[in-house]
Amino acid sequence: MFASLLVANRGEIACRIFRTARAMGLRCIAVYSEADAKAKHVREADAAVHIGASPAAESYLRGDKIIAAAKAEGADAIHPGYGFLSENPDFAQAVIDAGLIWVGPKPSSIRAMGLKDEAKRIAIAAGVPVLPGYQGEDQSEKTLLKAAKEIGFPVLIKAVAGGGGRGIREVRAAEEFKAQLESAQREAQAAFGDARVLVEKLVERPRHIEVQVFGDAHGGLVHLYERDCSLQRRRQKVIEEAPAPGMTEEVRAAMCEAALKVARAVDYENAGTVEFIVDGNGPLSADGFWFMEMNTRLQVEHPVTEAVTGVDLVAWQLRVAAGEALPLAQDEITLTGHAIEARICAEDPSEEFRPSVGRIEALRVPHRSSIDLHAGFDVGDVVSPNYDSLIAKAICHAPSGRNGALSVLRGSLAGSVIDGLETNCAFLVKVLALPAFVAGAPHVGLIADEMDALGDMTGLRDLAAAVARVALERDDPHLWSFPSWEMNDGFRLNARPQTSLRLADAADSLLEASLVRLERRRAVVDVNSARIEFDVDWISEGSVGVQLPGPMLSTNAIDVSRTSEGLRLFVFGRGFTFLEPGASREHADGAAADEIKAPLPGKIVAVSAKEGAAVKKGEALVTLEAMKMEHQLKAPRDGIIARVAAAPGAQVKEGAILIALETEA
Repeated sequence: MFASLLVANRGEIACRIFRTARAMGLRCIAVYSEADAKAKHVREADAAVHIGASPAAESYLRGDKIIAAAKAEGADAIHPGYGFLSENPDFAQAVIDAGLIWVGPKPSSIRAMGLKDEAKRIAIAAGVPVLPGYQGEDQSEKTLLKAAKEIGFPVLIKAVAGGGGRGIREVRAAEEFKAQLESAQREAQAAFGDARVLVEKLVERPRHIEVQVFGDAHGGLVHLYERDCSLQRRRQKVIEEAPAPGMTEEVRAAMCEAALKVARAVDYENAGTVEFIVDGNGPLSADGFWFMEMNTRLQVEHPVTEAVTGVDLVAWQLRVAAGEALPLAQDEITLTGHAIEARICAEDPSEEFRPSVGRIEALRVPHRSSIDLHAGFDVGDVVSPNYDSLIAKAICHAPSGRNGALSVLRGSLAGSVIDGLETNCAFLVKVLALPAFVAGAPHVGLIADEMDALGDMTGLRDLAAAVARVALERDDPHLWSFPSWEMNDGFRLNARPQTSLRLADAADSLLEASLVRLERRRAVVDVNSARIEFDVDWISEGSVGVQLPGPMLSTNAIDVSRTSEGLRLFVFGRGFTFLEPGASREHADGAAADEIKAPLPGKIVAVSAKEGAAVKKGEALVTLEAMKMEHQLKAPRDGIIARVAAAPGAQVKEGAILIALETEA
């Protein structure tokens, strides 16, 4: 085994790899950009090398700088992580040519699987089923549209050099094709430097199931069973689990053998994943899956496979890279229990998942023995707009099975407190409660189908306001234990007793929170027109213990704190701030609706707004690329465009005014 390892990545990825490398006695070397000078992965490394400015193109994507850093620090090997340069065959070859050990598959294997069209041709030759589609060299709109019509709508447009869900667009009719093609090409060019696409038949209600494979330089090749990654939003994975719900031994054998055929076809070594699109309209079947692509790297969701197999995949990567044979034969790899992983991201689901950046003021995810947290940040760290929004991954393994893992993970996320920015914790709790998912019938479109309910945080806001109203009774702890006729609640015969409080949330929405009853641990609160009831276990300075409504979440401790801004509560992992009694705030109704501002730093990639044009509320006016994703900025109200300050290609700062509407009389 070599003695030192440089990880050519950042955040949670680098921290995860360091954890195993350090346990194996290796010296760990980090690289970092200006934005990451004080990052967690830098602090955890034995040595760290600055490699450039904050944009990834000037730092983490500079293979020459990374190799120079490895040589300067005396590294024996480079692990690329599972992003940035991990699937770049030229970088892999450059590492080898520099006399360093490459912790990954051979450059030839990466190159063979790197382009989706070529990968499909290899799969077909290996006897693996592939969806009908067009993978030709002619990239003209006319040819691609003709191919789509021949395949039959709906179709998927997919970036040839794609990965991570980027450069993919769903098209259901010919008249949508041009706009979706341009969007896919634009995103593909920005993400991969290659605008080429392919077109393939869209499977309705598809599932996404992938097989973990692993090879060594001695001819050894095994699979470590499958993962289900069907719960996605905008083609980005949200929840992953292993094994796949509803999997039978017959289908598992067929799918895993197909994955091994693909791996053998490219003489595969080290860790890789073969991904399949699966027909989710009914039970899984041996003829109901098709090869999609091969990821020639370790993946973000690998911990669920580790949990159910008991294998440390990073340790295997390092041993295989050092020339060792695979530690286990196929018949020695077994499945135990069930594991589910949730990706905790800095984003606001109530604002169309707008990325959230800033300093993390609190980071607490309740740990139990069955929860493993892979975090790339600590309290005080800053989430930068230069990279993706992943803060941490929560992985739950339950030997008892899927229901146990699901219950524990939901409870952990519901009790999370991550402050300083918005996160998707409450969204994840809702996703994990979707009846179809609980029943073991996920599909790629499930989140989109339920998006209105999943993204609406009004119910949680009202619940938070109700708990805030009760929490303010802490200063009179005897109040809620007295019999009803002794309560100081404005009781009158033939009238409902109430003590009212006007609260304002961070969005300046006024809420009338009326305490109807707080007796013998039972709270009844009216928030505007909604009546909310729950049992109160305790009221303390730091939390309110309540029996919350909702399946599998009957109990919870809601975090409560007083800040300079007001009363701060976390409900199901979502933070809410309310002004306390006696505080005042100006409520300018609609004043901000005259302007569209950049929610974070980014690049303008498209502008559809024109001065003098009439627009409707919700109409997309500007497309901003930030944190590796495109974000549509929409009209906040009906109106006339007075000024357009956004131009395609322009870099803008957070808060920059992009569109101004005429001021309403």
